[in-house]
Amino acid sequence: MILALLVFFAWTACTDNKNHILLNDEIYATEKAFERMASERGIAEAFYFYADQHAVIKREGDSMITGKENIKDYYARQSLLHAVVNWTPDFIDVAESGDLAYTYGRYTWSFGNNGDTTRLRGVFHTVWKKQPDGSWRYVWD
Repeated sequence: MILALLVFFAWTACTDNKNHILLNDEIYATEKAFERMASERGIAEAFYFYADQHAVIKREGDSMITGKENIKDYYARQSLLHAVVNWTPDFIDVAESGDLAYTYGRYTWSFGNNGDTTRLRGVFHTVWKKQPDGSWRYVWD
């Protein structure tokens, strides 16, 4: 009986670990698809598409922009129309429940005017929420 319990707990731990790795891979793939969309279809469209209905972004001066539409409007500003952003998560963790996750890593924003390019570098932190359809959308960025 004890041996059976030990085998069961070991099997459960392995299964949980595999699920955790799969969820981490889902988040990484979502981050990279988000970045790719920002490059191909524009920053405003990507930040709109990957936002949860109640998403919040914190930007300059500690201002908070709340909701998908307001986030899209923020990124549709003329000064950001030709900006390019790249990022890669350095760390991903998913809650045991499998419905929340967070990432952080480094980003680079590039802005160009008349041949001059300005680059801003920093660290991002994103909180992701699994949606009823199984997709992931950010609730905090």
